Amino acid sequence: MSLPKWEGVFPAVTTKFKENEDLDHAEMERHYAFQIDNGVHGLVTCGSLGEASTLSLDEKLEVTRIALSVAHGRVPVLANVSELRTKDAVHFAERAAKLGVQGLMVMPSVLYVADAREAKDNLRTIANAAQLPVMIYNNPVAYKVDLTPQDFIELADCQWMVAIKESSDNIRRITDLRNALGDRYQLFMGVDDLAFESLALGADGLLAGVVVAFPKETVALYKLMKAKRYDEALKLYRWMTPLLHLDVSTKLVQNLKLIEAMAGVGNEFVRLPRQPLAGAERERVAAIIRKAIDTRPDLSKLEIG
Repeated sequence: MSLPKWEGVFPAVTTKFKENEDLDHAEMERHYAFQIDNGVHGLVTCGSLGEASTLSLDEKLEVTRIALSVAHGRVPVLANVSELRTKDAVHFAERAAKLGVQGLMVMPSVLYVADAREAKDNLRTIANAAQLPVMIYNNPVAYKVDLTPQDFIELADCQWMVAIKESSDNIRRITDLRNALGDRYQLFMGVDDLAFESLALGADGLLAGVVVAFPKETVALYKLMKAKRYDEALKLYRWMTPLLHLDVSTKLVQNLKLIEAMAGVGNEFVRLPRQPLAGAERERVAAIIRKAIDTRPDLSKLEIG
């Protein structure tokens, strides 16, 4: 069986709401098209940045359906699986498969801190039920479940496991995974402000946040790194880094939605208990965003294909 070789820039897209917290279908259609039109290589729906914890199962499927409709086969759409119970995760994954998603990104159960045996069994159960390619989301910083290179060796016999979103915040993991497993998995960096470092070490792609407002710049960074044009990439990365730091935060959703709003490509509507940034915190973040917009590089001078 031929399984995909995912690579490139995959935004963890935001879920768009109206002011009353209803899903905003038109805004999602517009925004997902904006991502694809600016060169991203895939879409991942209903992740942490997509406020998955506030969405019902049917709403997650609706957001994913919108992404699939907009993508129309141009880029793969992955549905994030983050249900608390394995049975519910299987149910969602099977329904997402029927919608036609090209794969799944699977998180650990976000409340129970599973040990490695439980986490690996959970992944196998979901993957085998859906029979779809899976990107494993490893984020011990946020979810306290850490799968090591040895764990990924033990999962390698499952054909559906094709990629890893590595968010341990430990850049050594990219090299350790490559040394342990070669090219068995595609490796995606899930920490925005380790993008340059991970691509320099041979990561296949970025599963990114700030890309939702700056897709063209994020794709340019990826292409420059793949072309080994490191000096040009570093200049772009240094411009982006203050923005990228805003993704590594408890308030990444509010930060990123403020970036979208100030860049003119979204709004700040979130679901309670989240609230838009306010006061001194908002001013601090807005100042970072304003400076980035004011100093935005002219990519028209780059010839990167």
